[in-house]
Amino acid sequence: MSELRAWFANTITDWRELHISELQFWHRADARLMVIGFIAILVFLLVARSLFGARESRARVVLPAIPPSIARARFSFLVYTPVVLFVAGVLFFALALGDPFTSLVRRDVTYPGRRIALLIDASSSMRAPFLASHLNARSATDYTFFTTVGAAKRFVEMRMHGKYRDLMSLIEFGNEAYVVTPFTNDYDNILLSISLIGDPVEFSMFPDQGTIIAQAIDQSVGLFKAFNFLDASGNLMVIFSDGEDTHAVVEGKSLDDIVQNATTNKVPVYMVRTNYSMEKGKVIPDELWIPAIAKTGGKFFAASDENSLIAAINEIDRVSAGTIEVKQYTRQQPRFAMFTTVALIFWAAAAVLKLALPYFERLP
Repeated sequence: MSELRAWFANTITDWRELHISELQFWHRADARLMVIGFIAILVFLLVARSLFGARESRARVVLPAIPPSIARARFSFLVYTPVVLFVAGVLFFALALGDPFTSLVRRDVTYPGRRIALLIDASSSMRAPFLASHLNARSATDYTFFTTVGAAKRFVEMRMHGKYRDLMSLIEFGNEAYVVTPFTNDYDNILLSISLIGDPVEFSMFPDQGTIIAQAIDQSVGLFKAFNFLDASGNLMVIFSDGEDTHAVVEGKSLDDIVQNATTNKVPVYMVRTNYSMEKGKVIPDELWIPAIAKTGGKFFAASDENSLIAAINEIDRVSAGTIEVKQYTRQQPRFAMFTTVALIFWAAAAVLKLALPYFERLP
């Protein structure tokens, strides 16, 4: 039902944004020929009926005359409703047969989903072991980095196989933050980028060995700003890191200022701290990051094993329900389906009225 309501809402939006003057037709001649043929068939049937109907036939039923004193029913014209609907359906089908399209369309579309920035820590501390038989099944080593890459991949696949159409970006960070993939709704592109940074050779060549999470947050907010998303709702940031970062000041900015930037722009941060066998509060930097993340409206997760890590991404997936509005620009947008749908609706309504309701079988 939700999908049907969404389809109906999108159809209404398409009709509101459609201007007949902007329509162009690939097969205008075919549509014109159909209309001419339809009119010719009607004329032929009327002429044939007038010629053959004038002959007397013993099979006819004679009805008594209706006295003029009997007034015509006020709504007798309604018996012609099925005919009117059928003819209207033919006209819409003729327009559909012409293969209409609009050359350039700009529209605001609402989709279920969020704008999500994925941040993956690739510092040297991510070489610590993190046992995960499912998330890190393909890697020959049990590094925390490869486990978090597997968790990020599973999160994207969950969004991909759900009802969402997110805009996602991927950022890899250490001492500095690097935008691997800017915002895109192509999940396959994000998955490919995750696979590339998750390659053992690529990870061994990553230049930054330290961990500055605040730098990555600041870079992510800048990415939202670059795409002009800060004024829109539905923004979200997900950080996968071992949390081994005690930097309270980054390039002259305090951690509070950086976090306040995310809070002011309504970008909640969800941090998944992946540190094996270390419960919440057992890692020294937790005291720094737990309140900082809470200020953004997000949540801090202490993933101490594979089960808690999977539970964290499942919860983030649940709280990431929402809608985003995007501007779509398309060239030569086909409009065939719109007119065909209306024609089918008219024909179906005419058939139902004529066959199911005895009222429309009466004489006017």
